[in-house]
Amino acid sequence: MDHLKDTYRHQGKRKLLIEELKRMGIQKTAILDAFYQVPRHFFMDLALDDLAYTNAAFQIGSGQTISHPYTVAFQTELLEVQRKMKVLEIGTGSGFQTCILCALGTKVYSIERHEELHLKADAMVKHFKFDARLRYGDGFRGWPSYAPFDRIIVTCGAPEIPLELKKQLAFGGIMIIPVGEGVEQVMLKIVRLNENEFTQQQFGTFKFVPMLEQKVSIKTPKS
Repeated sequence: MDHLKDTYRHQGKRKLLIEELKRMGIQKTAILDAFYQVPRHFFMDLALDDLAYTNAAFQIGSGQTISHPYTVAFQTELLEVQRKMKVLEIGTGSGFQTCILCALGTKVYSIERHEELHLKADAMVKHFKFDARLRYGDGFRGWPSYAPFDRIIVTCGAPEIPLELKKQLAFGGIMIIPVGEGVEQVMLKIVRLNENEFTQQQFGTFKFVPMLEQKVSIKTPKS
């Protein structure tokens, strides 16, 4: 990881991105501070270095993307995290969202179905010395051995709300998940009231890569 450099130029661009996020409605200071603390260009190919602080999604390999900064910030704001909360993340991807959550003081448990991305993200988390546990596995199953979780965030488009994830949400807990099988998904905020009752709110449409079940190893072609 010795090649990672955070120059004054990067920091200046990051400040401009944060101002853009403010104009788009992201107001929570802790989230904006986390975006400054975690350099987005570290999670992207060197060829995209000059574009890292534009509000756009980019390919990160394995057919996956690093989400728009606004999408990351918006999901994080909806999640309403507090320090020391246990957060389950489905879809580690580049690890950027994982690190943003860690910068907010949470304990993150993150699952990624692509082994190559899992290994890269794990290296990034260790670089920052953040408090996170990453796993290569099937996100639909969640992580029952560490449940219940105070918060669950899904960073890929689910065809429906996975029942296993609902079961692993603590009472009073919040799940943020984009749901839909088309080009766009509806962002849902789900709150668990008790054993069997949940509330649900919609927060607009977004575009995510689909949530799939099978793991993809480095030696196995994508399905």
